[in-house]
Amino acid sequence: MRAKPPVPTIDEIRVELEAHGITHVGVAPATPMLRAREALAERKASGFADNMSFTWRNPERSTTPTASVAGAQSIIVAALSYLADDVTPPTGRRAHIARYARADHYSILRTALRSVARNLKMAGERAVAFADDNALVDREAAYRAGIGWFGKNANLLLPGAGSYFVLGSIITTAMYEPSQPVDDGCGSCTRCFDGCPTGAIVAPGVIDARRCLAWLLQKSGTFPTEMRAALGDRIYGCDDCQEVCPPTVRLGRRTMSTAAPGLGEWVDPLAMLTMSDDELLDTYGLWYIAERDPRWLRRNAIIVLGNTTDPDDSEALDALQRVIDGKDVVLAEHAQWAVDEIARRALQVPQ
Repeated sequence: MRAKPPVPTIDEIRVELEAHGITHVGVAPATPMLRAREALAERKASGFADNMSFTWRNPERSTTPTASVAGAQSIIVAALSYLADDVTPPTGRRAHIARYARADHYSILRTALRSVARNLKMAGERAVAFADDNALVDREAAYRAGIGWFGKNANLLLPGAGSYFVLGSIITTAMYEPSQPVDDGCGSCTRCFDGCPTGAIVAPGVIDARRCLAWLLQKSGTFPTEMRAALGDRIYGCDDCQEVCPPTVRLGRRTMSTAAPGLGEWVDPLAMLTMSDDELLDTYGLWYIAERDPRWLRRNAIIVLGNTTDPDDSEALDALQRVIDGKDVVLAEHAQWAVDEIARRALQVPQ
């Protein structure tokens, strides 16, 4: 019988992950995340979580690592940069994609973590990889693993690198020495408060999801009327609270993404109205789309057109009119708002 290989050391794991472009790795204890559990309850009770499910779906499970891996001792946490160079905005119609949503960074992270998990299992340990998974509050695991501190914008900020990172973890029965948490690095800075276009940051580290454009773009149903103008040209995600963050702006480019370009930074919102359901899902399927229903992508595109379309753009106006005349009453209402908004701008009527 072939002998089991030794359990890989944390240094060996760091080397393996670095081959995938992952240079930030830490270890957290697999004990219950009581602070995160309390915060989830508070956000839900206050209404700030809106109708999000994800880690709110079962807070006790998502804050109890041993619920996912019986006998777990350690959580190995990794952070992968998703920062890429900006490109010059194209002329004509355009809608902006937030940095994290331009390529499938989680697939790179997930592949790397699963490779490490396989090695741990070959050595006789239990190990499961998690990335963008509602089974684990990944930011709390990363904080406890010394990856970074919680910024006032609720993002995890990595010392010397900023916040443009996706997070993933391996919960395992292998025992590793926990990393030391890092000190808060925000100090008295409040630029993210001022930089949020809708005032969604209501207290340090506390986001009101009902005002957060990144969440509203993912949510199903009617987009709040009072938030539509603030959406501007965003089609998916919002980076504003990170774009004004001094550590992220100043230090982020030390670690650039190794992912393929993917969707790029800009898309044509009018094209999203003419694509079939299958085409939309094939093109933008890496995004979280509520109920996997492409109508919510069309809704977002309609609002962008309302905010950005030139009043002389007859092609866009005709497309919006077709939506108004169509059978989808939710999209028709958004399209009517968009047409009215374009007309208001043409007359230079203040909001």
